Amino acid sequence: MRLNGKQSFLYNNFLCPALLWVILCLGISSAHSQELNSDQLFQKARIEAFENKNYPGAINIAKQALTRSPDYTDIQVFLGRLYTWSDQPDSARMVFQMIALTPPQDPDFYLAYGSLEYWEGQHPKALQIVNRGLSISPKTEDLLLLKAKILQSAKQYDDALNSLQSLLEVNPKNGEARDMLARLKNQETGHEIGINYNFMYFNTQFEDNWHVLGASYKRATPIGSFILRTNYANKFADNGVQFELEAYPRLSNLFYMYLGAGYSDDVGIFPKFRSGASLYANLPKSFEAEIGYRQLKFTQDIWMYTASIGKYYKNFWFNIRTYLTPDEDNISQSYAGTVRYYTRGADDYLGLIVGTGISPEENRENLFTDNPYKLKSFKAGMDYNFTVRSKNLFSITGTYYNVEYRPQTKDDQFDISLGYRRRF
Repeated sequence: MRLNGKQSFLYNNFLCPALLWVILCLGISSAHSQELNSDQLFQKARIEAFENKNYPGAINIAKQALTRSPDYTDIQVFLGRLYTWSDQPDSARMVFQMIALTPPQDPDFYLAYGSLEYWEGQHPKALQIVNRGLSISPKTEDLLLLKAKILQSAKQYDDALNSLQSLLEVNPKNGEARDMLARLKNQETGHEIGINYNFMYFNTQFEDNWHVLGASYKRATPIGSFILRTNYANKFADNGVQFELEAYPRLSNLFYMYLGAGYSDDVGIFPKFRSGASLYANLPKSFEAEIGYRQLKFTQDIWMYTASIGKYYKNFWFNIRTYLTPDEDNISQSYAGTVRYYTRGADDYLGLIVGTGISPEENRENLFTDNPYKLKSFKAGMDYNFTVRSKNLFSITGTYYNVEYRPQTKDDQFDISLGYRRRF
């Protein structure tokens, strides 16, 4: 049929676009009328849960997906997790128990089911589930970490440490495991004896070099570690003995303390009394903070206040510490930054320290008696710690000091320390 000019104009400008629009709408309607498959519904449920935080809506969508694919394990596990996050443990448990009848080979199922029982305080059941998952996939990091958390909550600290050590053998860069391992070190049980030798070389400040030999005994208990230490020193061509007692009591999963005291009858070689206390806080994101004091008494008391913050990142540990020593006129300041690179467990690492000022934690506390408020120093050192068959711990430390022991007069000094400890 031929169209005249007016008809052609109407068709091209009005009827044809309208017809195309109708066809497009019918196509869209037809597409929407087709049902989504189980994978598409699974993705939709995840979006509803993670992006919209609508757990009830996500549960309904996951159920729709399971009507299409009743044996889709990933969706079943996700439904159990949704019930867990919605504080419906009975419904979640029912889902997981149905899945367990198979039984599945996916470690993610054991992680989800074990997490539910762990959060519900059912530690024996949670441990049983996680161990079943690890029998299928022994190197799954999340399962090893969850196992350590369950054992810690059950106060089985040594077993928790073993789980973390296994995890770090799989992945030394797991920062959460390394952070947890460091915190658990003060909760393990057992005994440890140790010996340490420290040699201090002075170029010009003193005629004689210093030697310090220490022996220690450590008793680790569920409430914290206790250390008894005896130090023998040769300084200024004279000898002396010091006795020390330290404790690291655990207050909660968040806080623990350091408490220390020392006594010597050989004043000058050692301070007559020394004491210290610090409160440590295990913070989120693998951070740790400390605040405390240290006190030395030679002929008079010297009080220092300390604060530090540390952070675990993969297989690194970073720490910044300061000591502030107030006087009537000013405040002496000391700063140090430490980096450790862990090669395996908590006792296997290579460390680097750079700082200014003097630390009361070193065997150089005698230098505080020589006008500490004008004393300037710089130090840089490295240490290497490693274990042999897990029970034998070795340490090697070397530190360089540049000390201004008189105005405009500096001395180059070197410290070398060797240590050995044996656990039993």
